[in-house]
Amino acid sequence: MSVLDDLRDQSLSERVYAWLREQILNGRFAPGQRLIERELAELMQVSRVPLREALPLLENDGFVKLLPRRGAVVTQPTLRDIDELFDVRESLEVLAARLAARRAAADPGAPDVLALADCIQRARRALADGDDATAAAANVAFHRQIVKASGHLLLHDLMQPLDGRMEWLFRMTGDRDLTLQCAEHEQLYEALRTGNVDLAGSLAFVHVASGRAPSLRTLLGVLPPS
Repeated sequence: MSVLDDLRDQSLSERVYAWLREQILNGRFAPGQRLIERELAELMQVSRVPLREALPLLENDGFVKLLPRRGAVVTQPTLRDIDELFDVRESLEVLAARLAARRAAADPGAPDVLALADCIQRARRALADGDDATAAAANVAFHRQIVKASGHLLLHDLMQPLDGRMEWLFRMTGDRDLTLQCAEHEQLYEALRTGNVDLAGSLAFVHVASGRAPSLRTLLGVLPPS
């Protein structure tokens, strides 16, 4: 039986990508570890072709680096990487929230905005089940859905490579209060749903910015400085 059997509804390269992504997120493949194609192909019972198609996607998402003569190596996040991620999020996610609220004001009941409630419910259910990994993924999905709800195609393209980095961050800082994060998501959702542009932007900024210090504090001594 292949480790990819649970992902049969996807193409082979997509299944390879999804499985490797999850193994990096859950720590099976550690930062700095070399991913040897032959060993991975044997483990997943696939040829090297879908593997070579998946690795550049993982590099684009920030999970691996493709190095000359070394092949794929799992990315080693640093404290500087995390700090810079917050810099970018504080700008682009605030813009996304404002645009999504503006869109909701013009189109009350917009499906992309209402879909945010599903992300919150998934996170709440996962927390109740003690499944922090699923809760983290649902929280990432909430932020991703705000970008989708903005209806801004360029912003969507700019934010897409950040999704994996955000989920990696959320999993590394899983001891943070996920219940509080869900409550903040609910407040932000109400501002978005009601089309309150200024409030949505303010709540989005506070929600992202307030996570910087505790995240860096949690990861101090865990990640290298730079």
